[in-house]
Amino acid sequence: MDIMDVHGRDIQSVLENVRFAVVPLGSIEYHGPHSPLGTDVILANEFARRLHPSLKPLIYPAVPYTACPGKTRHYPGTISVSPSVITNYLHEIVDGICQLGIRNVLLLNAHDGNMGVSRTVAEAITATYKDASVLLVNWWQMVSTQKADEAGIFTGTQGRGHGGPYEMSVVKAFRPELVHVRDCDQPLTAKPSLSNLPYILVEGSPEGWDGYTGHIGQISLQAGNWIIEEAGANLHQLIENWLQKPKKKDGGEWLDGKS
Repeated sequence: MDIMDVHGRDIQSVLENVRFAVVPLGSIEYHGPHSPLGTDVILANEFARRLHPSLKPLIYPAVPYTACPGKTRHYPGTISVSPSVITNYLHEIVDGICQLGIRNVLLLNAHDGNMGVSRTVAEAITATYKDASVLLVNWWQMVSTQKADEAGIFTGTQGRGHGGPYEMSVVKAFRPELVHVRDCDQPLTAKPSLSNLPYILVEGSPEGWDGYTGHIGQISLQAGNWIIEEAGANLHQLIENWLQKPKKKDGGEWLDGKS
């Protein structure tokens, strides 16, 4: 259900029939000459809209403006707000949802710059509402690199760079009229990973970068549809597992989470 369609007189009955709220998180950010500036908003919105009704989600409008990294901030079309502004803004949104009585909130993210902000907000909200549960999901992590490699959807690359074939194939599947690779658009090769262990490296001008990266000639509807199906199934199962977790109310009793 979309919160935008709910009448004031119906709020209470709606709240009795939803299991969680969904806040899609995007950005207005340069993703290369071949890609729309609203890439992350499109991705967050479309994955939210495809959540199965049996999960009983209450879907909120996407947050389109957020902090963008230095490596995209100066490219044309990017709109970046300061991290403190988006942190406070997102906190007010989630707090307002909790004030309605909803305690399960899914932050469905499509922009890597939102990860730190979302974690900060989740920690603050759960400190205030002891019975709250905030699930942060980055859609692109809903398909394992191993599964994508086994499927062979890309050749010689995982394709997961900003504006690259992994991300833009999905946008092409959602909105085929918005992704256009021309002969003059250069394929770029990102710098090899420093380690197979997790790490975070922040650079203002990475190697193999021009506001996007990746072998963009491999963008395809077929790859996008495969990713959407795999990510959607994994997201559905993750949410089911989350909602079935027992929860402890402020009063102390445990609930089974199966309402």
